[in-house]
Amino acid sequence: MTAEFLALLLIGAAAGGFINGLAGFGTALFTLGFWLQILPALDAVALILLMSIATGLQGLWIVRAEILDKPKRVLRFILPACLGVPIGVHILGFLNTELLKLLVAGFMVSYGGFFAFRSVLPTLHTPFRFLDSLIGFFGGILGGVAGLSGALPTFWCSLQPWPKRETRAVLQPFNIVILSVAVLFLLAKGVYTEQLLFWFLMALPVGLGAAYIGLLIFRRLDTDRFRRLLIILMLVSGCFLLARTIF
Repeated sequence: MTAEFLALLLIGAAAGGFINGLAGFGTALFTLGFWLQILPALDAVALILLMSIATGLQGLWIVRAEILDKPKRVLRFILPACLGVPIGVHILGFLNTELLKLLVAGFMVSYGGFFAFRSVLPTLHTPFRFLDSLIGFFGGILGGVAGLSGALPTFWCSLQPWPKRETRAVLQPFNIVILSVAVLFLLAKGVYTEQLLFWFLMALPVGLGAAYIGLLIFRRLDTDRFRRLLIILMLVSGCFLLARTIF
């Protein structure tokens, strides 16, 4: 293991852990750029899934009261998503994944770019509970097809008038559950070797520390700033996804 390998491993863990602590998602967005330089794509993704789950548990703990207070809301997203993931995996061979990524990236850039810097944020004041389940279901399908499970729930939650902790109480468990399902698929394929688990254990303390710092900043954000953060991260995520798909 070279010094460059170790540096990129730890920097990627710190970047992903920080954004997960701050927003409750986005580990892959801020980590892949580092880890793809030192690892094959499949190994990098498998490692990121583990890191996302591990660093997300701190955020899950701080919104446990909101999750327990509105468990039906969380389940409206998660249960349909769990049904959507295997459907996405099944239809993976029938779809043009690159085209799908371009469409999702275009949507994220358009939405994020239009609203990120506007003084008034879009807000839905009427609850559409059936759409929560629909968003969760298609989020699961996107996760199975292209690893993009967080795109639709993040967009939908950014439109809601929920307090920031309630928003996080949807996004954080949603991402952890869907990523855990993905880990089970990779585990069944034998992707998690002893070497990969060793690198995970090396990066974990840095990721957890960075996630804790992100959580400290999250606590200082008011709801409006947190909603704006979600929209800006959609814009950034869309730009990164667009660049990775094209180039």
